[in-house]
Amino acid sequence: MNDAASAPTPAPAPRRARVRAPELIGKGGWLNTGGKELSLADLRGRIAILDFWTFCCINCLHVLDELRELEEKHRDTVVIIGVHSPKFVHEAEHAAVVDAVERYQVHHPVLDDPELETWKQYAVRAWPTLVVIDPEGYIVAQHAGEGHAHAIARLVEELEAEHEAKGTLRRGDGPYVAPEPVAGDLRFPGKALLLPSGNLLVSDTTRHQLVELAADGESVVRRIGSGERGFAGDSFSEPQGLALLPDGRVVVADTVNHALRTFDPATGHVETVAGTGRQWWQGSPTSGPALEVDLSSPWDVAWWQGRVWIAMAGVHQLWAWDPEAGTVGVAAGTTNEGLLDGPAAEAWFAQPSGLAAAADRLWIADSETSALRYVEAAGDGHDGYVIKSAVGTGLFDFGHRDGEAAQALLQHPLGVTALPDGSVAVCDTYNHALRRYDPATGRVSTLATDLREPSDAVLVGEDIVVVESARHRLTRLRLPEEAVRVDAVPHRTQRAATEVAPGTLRLDVVFQAPSGQKLDTRYGPSTRLLVSSTPPELLADGEGAGTDLFRELALNPDVTEGVLHVSAMAASCDDDPANEYPACHVHQQDWGVPVRVTADGVSRLPLVLAGMDG
Repeated sequence: MNDAASAPTPAPAPRRARVRAPELIGKGGWLNTGGKELSLADLRGRIAILDFWTFCCINCLHVLDELRELEEKHRDTVVIIGVHSPKFVHEAEHAAVVDAVERYQVHHPVLDDPELETWKQYAVRAWPTLVVIDPEGYIVAQHAGEGHAHAIARLVEELEAEHEAKGTLRRGDGPYVAPEPVAGDLRFPGKALLLPSGNLLVSDTTRHQLVELAADGESVVRRIGSGERGFAGDSFSEPQGLALLPDGRVVVADTVNHALRTFDPATGHVETVAGTGRQWWQGSPTSGPALEVDLSSPWDVAWWQGRVWIAMAGVHQLWAWDPEAGTVGVAAGTTNEGLLDGPAAEAWFAQPSGLAAAADRLWIADSETSALRYVEAAGDGHDGYVIKSAVGTGLFDFGHRDGEAAQALLQHPLGVTALPDGSVAVCDTYNHALRRYDPATGRVSTLATDLREPSDAVLVGEDIVVVESARHRLTRLRLPEEAVRVDAVPHRTQRAATEVAPGTLRLDVVFQAPSGQKLDTRYGPSTRLLVSSTPPELLADGEGAGTDLFRELALNPDVTEGVLHVSAMAASCDDDPANEYPACHVHQQDWGVPVRVTADGVSRLPLVLAGMDG
């Protein structure tokens, strides 16, 4: 048992337990290697960092960006290997993984592991997880979640020095082989907007630009942005959502820059109006002057009730920007990931990625819960807003099923469009379909299939123009009067449940401060643990928030299976008494752990935030 997670201020554990790294296997094969199959023997002499990711996961995309600097600085000693471990059925398709590697500009080898073979070998429990392997083939560290790049950089420098001295470090070019570039006017477009001129504006996400197309949806009128990833001037970084402001400007969700920008179609001027370019972390301000508050992966924007509402995918919330007041702040959500309706301040979301404004509702495509949800005024004499769900039940149920909304299924929708008759069209992204929900009848139907990862749609007259992101084009459809018949296909996330013993379950979040750092306790506890469950009845005791990274959970004897939702955070600072203002770092991760109660199950559940579980 690792006592590091059991004490309020854990001390660093003994350095580097010698655990041999399992082989890398996956039926999907290798990408970005020029067709070569890699093994651990090929990596001997190099420091290997395994990045267990899945392309639906916003936290995984954050880690891809965190690792870019490390990857460049240590390219002669470090090999990053992406291990793609799918959550959704669509993510197990090899072609979809190929698309994702290009879409998110992954510049290292990727193992496609559709059956989670390597995931199981390394006992991974969460996306994203990083595992560091030394030049002799031993695991020396594991990190779950975001915020670990600084710790891994420090560890890499120590491993370089150690193995250089031992003669076991091998420098040189890595196994990455860049794929051939592909031509075309658009590359993985994200969102679209109908301009007053009749032209269409599209976020050309992978090329870091906006593209104005003529009314035909094909002819390029102009490109906006340098085309290089950046934040200065008119540069963007993977832009997504677009919304028209009353003054004629377009507000842009500049996703990887963690900012809102505006584009003036009349002058071509681009301006930053919200965000600092830094990612929001727990403890940062949640409201204030718009240019002084950090944001986190804004994915879509919509003008509704006098403000720009923001689908803040990176922290599972809705925010709002008030252009007149020049302020930005949280509008709904707690940062907890899941599906929970109710007053806006108490609701849970899971990576909201699409917004559509109607007169009395703001519709939301809540992608990770495969849900269609909405915001409306509280009513009944109450102030504020409430969140309600129309379709979807939670993080682990998805599929393609029409009919009554209570039993209908979507799969990771990214876009939603309000239709003139009061219904809404849903870009059901991982089902490659356009769906419709009608509030008047409470039913879901399918309008079109054979779309490739549709991510947004806009009305143009009597037509609907769909952004087919993975076909790199806009597709114009006449809104059908009748639905398409499809076979119902329900799915659940394929991760095996952890078998736990009845009674008391010891939860340990393992955290060891990185070398040269300690927990920051100057202003009180520097750790946080939040536990809940689905169904709520699974836990008889132990839910809620606390500051210890351990918890005794009492399981309800009447409930035999469910999901434990665990959110952990730890802040560590440089351990240098001479430095009055040490650099500090936040480590955080959310886990959804399926569990099944059995007589011979385990009585302890370790979740590694950083370090090694002894």
